Amino acid sequence: MPIYSRSIRVYFSPDKKLHESLHNILGFYPTNISLYKLAFRHSSVAQFIKKGIKDSNERLEFLGDSVIGTVVADYLFKKFPFKDEGFLTKMRSKMVSRQKHNQLAIKLGLNNFIEVSNDRLGHKPSSINGDAYEALIGAIYLDKGYKFAQQFILTRIVNVHIDMDEMETKEVDFKSKFIEWAQKEKKEFRFETLSDAATADDKQYCIQLLLAEEAVGKAQHYSKKRAEQLVSELACTVLGI
Repeated sequence: MPIYSRSIRVYFSPDKKLHESLHNILGFYPTNISLYKLAFRHSSVAQFIKKGIKDSNERLEFLGDSVIGTVVADYLFKKFPFKDEGFLTKMRSKMVSRQKHNQLAIKLGLNNFIEVSNDRLGHKPSSINGDAYEALIGAIYLDKGYKFAQQFILTRIVNVHIDMDEMETKEVDFKSKFIEWAQKEKKEFRFETLSDAATADDKQYCIQLLLAEEAVGKAQHYSKKRAEQLVSELACTVLGI
C-alpha cells in the first residue's frame, strides 16, 4: 500500500491512537489492527464467542510462541555452526524463557497496552506481560507473514535487546522455569529425595521429580540444589517447556 494511502487510512481510523503508538514501538503500521487489539486482551476481560472459547490473546500466544521458537532455532543453528544439539537447546531455552519474554515485554512497553480486569490489577500473573509479547508476535505473523515476523524478531528484538555473550555464560534457573510452568498449567508436582548425601554410599543426593504423582525423571549430585536443577532441566526437555 502506498505510504500516502496508508497515512490517510490511519488518520481516519477509530484506532488512530493505537496505530500511532504501535508504530512508535514496532517500527511499522499494523494492517489488521484487530489482531493487535486481540493480542493485548487478557482472558479476564474476554467474552465467550462459541463452544467455551473466549476472544482472548491465548490462541495468539500459542501461535507466537511457536513462531519465536522457530525463528530463534534457525538463528542459533546458523550463528553457531560448530556447536552441538545440547548447546543449541540450552541457548534457545535462555532466549525464549518466560522470564526473558516478560523482560522484553516491559522493555517494549507492551504492559501499557494490556487489557485486564480491574480486580486483577493488584495481582497480575507473573507471565501476563510475556504472554502479551508472544501474542503480539502471533499477530505480526498473521498480519504480515512469516518473513516479516522473522525480520522483526531478529532486527528489533535479538539485535537490540539480547546480549548473546551474556546468554552464552548465563545459567538458566530450570527449577524456577519448571515451577512457573507447572503453576500456570495447574499441575501438581513435588521433588522427592530418594537418597541423602549423608547416608548414600556415593555421598550424592538423588532427587526424583513427580508430576501428578508420575515420575518425570531423576538426577544425582553432591549438592541437593544442583540435583534439583538437573532434574528440572530434564523435565523441561521432556515436556518441551
